[in-house]
Amino acid sequence: MVEKMSQKKKVKATVISQKQIADGIFDLWLETELAQDAHGGQFIAVYPHNASTLLPRPISICETDKARNRLRLVYRIAGKGTAEFSACRAGDTLEILGVLGNGFPVEKAKGKRVFLMGGGIGIPPMLEVAKEIDAEKQIIAGYRNRDLFLTEDLARYGNVYLATEDGSVGTRGNVMDAVRANQLEADLIMACGPLPMLCAVKKYAGELGIEAYLSLEERMACGVGACLGCVCKTTEINHHSHVDNARICTDGPVFEAKEVEI
Repeated sequence: MVEKMSQKKKVKATVISQKQIADGIFDLWLETELAQDAHGGQFIAVYPHNASTLLPRPISICETDKARNRLRLVYRIAGKGTAEFSACRAGDTLEILGVLGNGFPVEKAKGKRVFLMGGGIGIPPMLEVAKEIDAEKQIIAGYRNRDLFLTEDLARYGNVYLATEDGSVGTRGNVMDAVRANQLEADLIMACGPLPMLCAVKKYAGELGIEAYLSLEERMACGVGACLGCVCKTTEINHHSHVDNARICTDGPVFEAKEVEI
């Protein structure tokens, strides 16, 4: 598994801007020192102001601007906490904890043909990964319908292939349908999205013997490995815990596909 975890800090971040970019999807830029340590595939925990919501919300890092100490979060409203964040305006502050988790091993991409695959709200983290990789990139993004987001941003860093469930844009179906329809080939896969998508990617990679890394989505409570609320089953015994599981928040969220049972 990938191990790049930085020292965690709880800090105040300033909202630079926020806008809605699709149905229920918001694009938030924060100014924070944490931008210096952030990499594609990692996430931060954002604390709601409303004490009744209690726990921080984990949100993947979409993009970094290290020159200006800025982090970009693109997230979907999923409940009270994220609904509160969507009301933030420039100048507001948010308490955040980060940088959390281990990101994608972008150094492995050198000299290879790479698939960067994102489905739904798993698309945003692939933008920073695309920026960090200096290799031949084919970016495959899957949406429900023509309510797209981040496609122009992604297109700056590689060839983009789209799939929609209703066939309104690109290939009808999912990211694997787009790979087959466009006869794409790769030596390395990095993917983030819902579990059915990741299962399909793992199966495809296994059948063809392609090295693959998956970012697992899971509900989290603490985000720092203390509560064991986001455990996944692994194919081998963990040398720390001596059991065949791992914590997605600290051991992941990125795992080599062959390491996890999904």
